[in-house]
Amino acid sequence: MGKRERAQERREQRRQQISLLRTIPYSDNQRWWSNDTIAVVTGSNRGIGFEIAHQLASQGLTVVLTSRDTRVGEEALKVMQEEGLNVVFHQLDIVDPASIETFSDWIKEKYGGLDILINNAGVNFNFGTNNSVEFAEIVIRTNYFGTKSMIKAMIPLMRPSPFGARIVNVTSRLGRLNGRRNRIANVSLRQQLENVDTLSEELIDSTMNTFLEQVKDGTWESGGWPRVFTDYSLSKLAANAYTRLMARILSNRPEGHKIYMNCYCPGWVKTAMTAWAGHTSPEVAADTAVWLALISDQFVSGKFFAERREINF
Repeated sequence: MGKRERAQERREQRRQQISLLRTIPYSDNQRWWSNDTIAVVTGSNRGIGFEIAHQLASQGLTVVLTSRDTRVGEEALKVMQEEGLNVVFHQLDIVDPASIETFSDWIKEKYGGLDILINNAGVNFNFGTNNSVEFAEIVIRTNYFGTKSMIKAMIPLMRPSPFGARIVNVTSRLGRLNGRRNRIANVSLRQQLENVDTLSEELIDSTMNTFLEQVKDGTWESGGWPRVFTDYSLSKLAANAYTRLMARILSNRPEGHKIYMNCYCPGWVKTAMTAWAGHTSPEVAADTAVWLALISDQFVSGKFFAERREINF
């Protein structure tokens, strides 16, 4: 058996383990949440986001399902409500400041805030061996800047709790800083982005803006950027870095007002975003997000996970 086959076998074994873990119910002493616990899942009208919302609602939380398109969001809502799940819908476009403001006002008025935020909304326009950057601005603006805007808007609305509020960002292994194949070639820049003590929002923003400027002037191919799904990989690299930055900043909050933020890679999932070419089911892909959101002894923050295991950025 070759190296690739062994790796594939290990992945399949872990997916089977996750499927088994999902069948084990939470015990009463693990359940810090109730139906009054509010979880917001962005981009949850289909795919991984829909399944995250479904699994959270199945655990008895109140879930706010969101979608850019009101019609498809309401259709997704009907599916969950037919199962008797406590799910509500509100329109949300994370790249539209007015939409985020309207959503923020609504959730504050209706619930007084939220307890869990799952940032799942994202876009990708590359499939297979395609590596076009035609839509790079949309990808970066949505997957990084939109996610960041949502985090900033929701942090003031996270409700106090002895268990801590939780933010989970759906990112990707493609955004790893030190992956062996798909990484930024500029060693100095990688080291700056890796050093959480000196990492800044300005550095992350400038890295994304530099890439977008090179896309516009046609020099991006010589910029040393990731070679696979370049715009998507960079957008997720930025989201990973911002997770680490915000976890450091949020760690200074007093007890009772803690906010724990982590990110995870769902894998290559059988959804519309991958043109159904993935090898992981949405049910398994959603599991780690739900696990991070509900884990009872939540002291970990600023980490990157895949299949319930911490991996290096």
